[in-house]
Amino acid sequence: MEKQSYPDELDLQNYWLVLKRRWPIALGIFLTSVALSGFAISLQKANYEAEGKILFQANRTNSLTGVDGKFRDLESIRREANPLSTQAVILQSRPILQAVIERLNLRDDTGKLVDPKSLIIKVEPVAGTDVLNVSFISDKPKEAAAIVNQLMRSYVDNNIKNNRSEALAARKFIEAQLPRAKGELDKTTEDLRRFKERNQIINLEEESNETVKTIGELDKQLNEAQGQLAEVISQYQELRSQVKIPSETAVDVASLSLIPGVQEVLSELQKVQTKLATEKSRYNSTHPSVINLEEQEKALASLLQQRASQSVGANVKISPNSLQLGGLKEQLVGESVRLQAQRLGLANKVQTLTNLHQIYKRRANVLPNLEKKQGDLERRLEVAQESYKNLLTRLQEVRVAENQNVGSARIVQEAVVPNQPVSSKLTLYLAAGGIFVGLMLGIAAAFLIDIIDRSIKTTKEAQNIFGYTLLGLIPKFSTNNAAIEQISIEGASPRVIVGTLPRSVIHEAYQMLEANLNFISHKRVRTLVVTSSVAGEGKSEVSANLAAVIAQTGKRVLLIDADMRNPSQHHLWGVMNLTGLSNAIVGQNQIRRCIQSVTRNLSVLTAGVIPPNPLVLIGSESMNALIHSLSESYDYIIFDTSPLAGNADAAVLGKMVDGVLVVVRPGLVDTASALAAKSLLLRSEANVLGIIANGVNVKSEPDNYFYYNSNRTEVSSEQLVAQNTTNSRQ
Repeated sequence: MEKQSYPDELDLQNYWLVLKRRWPIALGIFLTSVALSGFAISLQKANYEAEGKILFQANRTNSLTGVDGKFRDLESIRREANPLSTQAVILQSRPILQAVIERLNLRDDTGKLVDPKSLIIKVEPVAGTDVLNVSFISDKPKEAAAIVNQLMRSYVDNNIKNNRSEALAARKFIEAQLPRAKGELDKTTEDLRRFKERNQIINLEEESNETVKTIGELDKQLNEAQGQLAEVISQYQELRSQVKIPSETAVDVASLSLIPGVQEVLSELQKVQTKLATEKSRYNSTHPSVINLEEQEKALASLLQQRASQSVGANVKISPNSLQLGGLKEQLVGESVRLQAQRLGLANKVQTLTNLHQIYKRRANVLPNLEKKQGDLERRLEVAQESYKNLLTRLQEVRVAENQNVGSARIVQEAVVPNQPVSSKLTLYLAAGGIFVGLMLGIAAAFLIDIIDRSIKTTKEAQNIFGYTLLGLIPKFSTNNAAIEQISIEGASPRVIVGTLPRSVIHEAYQMLEANLNFISHKRVRTLVVTSSVAGEGKSEVSANLAAVIAQTGKRVLLIDADMRNPSQHHLWGVMNLTGLSNAIVGQNQIRRCIQSVTRNLSVLTAGVIPPNPLVLIGSESMNALIHSLSESYDYIIFDTSPLAGNADAAVLGKMVDGVLVVVRPGLVDTASALAAKSLLLRSEANVLGIIANGVNVKSEPDNYFYYNSNRTEVSSEQLVAQNTTNSRQ
C-alpha cells in the first residue's frame, strides 16, 4: 500500500520535548553550576558601603560677567551640559582624591600612600534633584565612611576656593570693561544729540503726524484757490471782451475818469474839438480861426496827458476818447479792475500754497529715513545704557561673592559607618553567571545527549524512518495486579487490558487499531503477522490485545504464538505450553488438539516445543498448508512472531499471510535497528500494512493526539491503577 511520510519539523515544541526527555541531566548540570557559584560566593570577603549626599546649585558667578549678551550666550551654552555630571567628574578627579588620601593618611601594605586610582568612588545624580549620591565600598566600614565624608569636605572646600577665584577674575574683568562701556554710552548720547540738532528734530513722531495733517489741509486749500482763480479768470475775460480796453490801461482809465482836474481839461478839449469841427466845415484849414482852434486842441491834449501822468504816477499815453466813459461802461471797467485785482491775489495765493505743499512734501519724504536713523541711535543708546547699568550691578554682586565663604555645594547627608555588608558586583556576577551558565550548559548537554542517542524518540520520528502508515497508538501504562479482583477473561495477564479492563483508555486504543485495519484494507485481511524490530517492544502484548478486541466484535480469532525462540503467549493467557505450533507442523499432534479456547470467539495456539531451527519450520510447506487449513475455520489468524533483528522468521512468515504489522516502541528501538528491519521487510516483499506505536508517552509527543475521541486522553500509571481499582469494585 502507499507509504505516507511527514516532513521533519524543527520547532519550539520539539525543543521543549527534548528538554522533557532529558530533564534529569539538564537539572543535574544546572544544580552543579549553581552549587559551584555559591561556593565561589562564600569565599568572597564581606564589603561595606558608605553613602553621603551633596547638594549642588549652579554657580552664577560666570553669568555676572556678561556684557552686551555675549557672555550670556556662553553661559547658555554651558547650561546645555548636565552640571551634575560635571561635578561628578570633579568629585572623582585626581586632585580631590589625592587630598583625601593625604588628609586620612591612607597607606598600602608597603607603607606608601595609596594610588588615587585604587579609590573607586561611585558618584550618581539623584533623579529629579540637584543632589549627588557619593558612595564607597570597602572591607573596613569605618574607613569607608571616613573616605566618603573627607571626599565631600574636600570637594566643598575646593568649590568655595574656586568660586572666590572666579569672583575675583570676574571683578577684574568687569572693572576693565566699565571704561569702555562708559565711553560707548557718552559717544552714543552725543551722536543722538548732534543728529537731532542737525535735522531740527524735536519729536519725529508728532512731526510726522502734523506733517501729514498739514499736507492734507494744503491740498484742500490749494484745490479751493485754484477753483476760485479759474472762476475769476473766466469772468474777467468776459468783461474784457465787452469793454474792449487793454487790461494794462483799464485801471488807469477807470481812475482818471474819477479825477475832477482831468475831467475839466477833457471837457474843455471836447468843446474845442466841437468848435474846430464847426469851423472846418465853414473854412478851410488855413483859416486863422481853424489854426487857432487846432493850437488850442493841441495845448489841451498836452495838458490832459500831463495831468493823467501826474494822476497815475507814471508816464502813460491815454487816448482822450478812452476817458469818455459812460455810466455802464464805467461800472464794467470798475468790475474788470476788481476782477483783475482778485485774479492776481488768487494767483499769488495758489503759488504760495503750492510752494508750501512742496516744502512739506519734501519733509515728509525725508522723515522715514530720519526715523530709522534716530531709532538706530536710540537703540544703540539703550544698549549702551543697559550694558553700563548691568556692569555696575554685577560689579556689586561680584564684590559680594568675592567676600563670602559659601560655595555652590554643601553636604546634606554625611556618611555613617555601615553595619550590614553589601553584595558586590562580583557576587552578583557570580550568582547570575552560575545560574546562566548552568542553564546554558544543562540545555546544551540535554541536546547533545539527545543527538548522541540514536533511539527513536517519538511516534512521528518512527513514521519518518519506516515510511509506513501509523495504524495505532497505544499509550504507555502500568498495572497493579493486586488491584484487579475481577477479570473478564479468567487467567489472563493484567497486560491484556482488553480482557482485564474492557472500558479503559487502552481498550479504546485497540478498538481504534482494529477499525483502522478495516479502513486501510482494499480487500479483507484475514491473516496477520505482528512483529517488531528488536525484542522488548511489546509485540506479543499487542498481538494478544488485538486478538481479544477483534474477538469482542463477534469474529472468530485464532492467536498463534509463532515466536518459537522466546514464546510468551501462554504466559499472557495463563494456559499450558505442552504442545503447540511446532508440534502441529512436524505432525506429532493434530492441530485441533493443540488449539486452546480462551473465550467464545478467541482461541490460542501456543508455540509448543522450541525446535533447534525455528526458521526451517516456519518456512516449510507444512506451515503454508497449515495456514490455508486454519483460514477455513477462523475469520482472523494473528501470528506473534520473533523480532526482525537477527533472524528472518517474521519476514518469511510475512510472505505467507495477508499483511504484516510492525510494532515500534519509542525510546527502545534505535534508528539502525529500525532501518535494518525495514530493509529486511522490503527484500522479503511482504505486505506491510503499517506500524503500531506501543508504550507511547503521550506528553512527549510533538502532536498530542489519539486516533479516537475520549475525555480520558491523558493516561498515566496512577490513573490506570485508579481505573483498575474502580472497575474491580464495580
